[in-house]
Amino acid sequence: MSALLRFDEMFAMVRVKMQYANVKVSLRADQQDLKFCYDILTEVSRSFAVVIIQLHPELRDAVAIFYLVLRGLDTVEDDMAVSLDVKKKELPSFHNNLYNDKWCIDGIGEGKERELLQRFDCVSREFMKLKREYRDVISDICERMANGMLHFLQNEVITTSDYDLYCHYVAGLVGHGLTRLFAASGLEDPAIAKDLTMANSMGLFLQKVNITRDYFEDIVQVPPRMFWPKDIWGMFAPKLEDLKKPGFETRSVECLNAMVANALRHLPDCLTYMSQLREPSVFLFCAIPQVMAIATMTELYNNGLVYHEKVKISKGATCKIIINSTDMRSLLQQFESFCTTLQDKLVETDPNYDTMKMLMKRAFAAIKEHSIKCGFDESPSYARRFLVQYPALGGRVLFNIVDSVRALLQPAQV
Repeated sequence: MSALLRFDEMFAMVRVKMQYANVKVSLRADQQDLKFCYDILTEVSRSFAVVIIQLHPELRDAVAIFYLVLRGLDTVEDDMAVSLDVKKKELPSFHNNLYNDKWCIDGIGEGKERELLQRFDCVSREFMKLKREYRDVISDICERMANGMLHFLQNEVITTSDYDLYCHYVAGLVGHGLTRLFAASGLEDPAIAKDLTMANSMGLFLQKVNITRDYFEDIVQVPPRMFWPKDIWGMFAPKLEDLKKPGFETRSVECLNAMVANALRHLPDCLTYMSQLREPSVFLFCAIPQVMAIATMTELYNNGLVYHEKVKISKGATCKIIINSTDMRSLLQQFESFCTTLQDKLVETDPNYDTMKMLMKRAFAAIKEHSIKCGFDESPSYARRFLVQYPALGGRVLFNIVDSVRALLQPAQV
């Protein structure tokens, strides 16, 4: 049965390999700066590069440059070998360097992130070629994010309000910036940028999933870099590092579940945000990370391995998400499936049980609401309901395979 369970993932991996085998940006010989930008983008984030490259041409360069600017900024903030004094100097002025086509910096970061900063003049020159509306958004978000990063380099995350503010600075602002770029492009309704609350939630949901998942990687850094709020972990252990120690197994899992619950508060806003998108490439760009986030949450919940290794979804599962996140109907189906899996895992003796039940109720209500608004048929066939209800019959596996084969036979959208 375990081999059978992977058949649908195998089909998905084949589909993704076929779809993305030749995805690249066609550039002229004289566009060397832009070539560097896309080459380094692929090196510092293969997954984001693929979806950015598939964006509508009107948006593609702007989003690519936006990502590289923030990746460079994050590299300065994140390098623990760089002194606070240097960061105090470099972070607040980083947005001004975007207008200096000679600026670059060495000795910060590692690998391709270091190379990005060493050749940042290439990024600046391409930044200055963007439309003014795009430049204004990117520069503004860069400045605000840098100031937020600097604040939290000097202040700990203590309360859940601190936690929300930190996530806003490093991820919610990304949601703000992208939404403003989408609106400025004319591909999305300009009204989407009038209220950025839901855009902020999109960023917070992704960031909180990452922070929750990355406990093991972050705690072993020297010095440790942790953003779990004391308001949460302080209810379960005297020190944050105690959660990974023998004797704290039960309390550590309870703390983990509290972190999961905190992230799930943003889920309804995320669905509302994505329901407003109309450009297919923008929808795909936004949907894939969000579905991967809820899929990761199902793996994190009640999973003590988080304290000893990096828990993540499989490559095959990731490929399934990529091929099944093309429209609102498929997105809602995936959210419903992952939420059902998560709900089935809830433990009645967990202190967060009532909170999780309430959050899952809200999630399913949001899924239903958007299904009705979009006019989707919510009633699966009798055969599908029957076989999925009784997993011993292999129904869920069967329909996963059928759905993946259907996707495999559809033409690739590149």
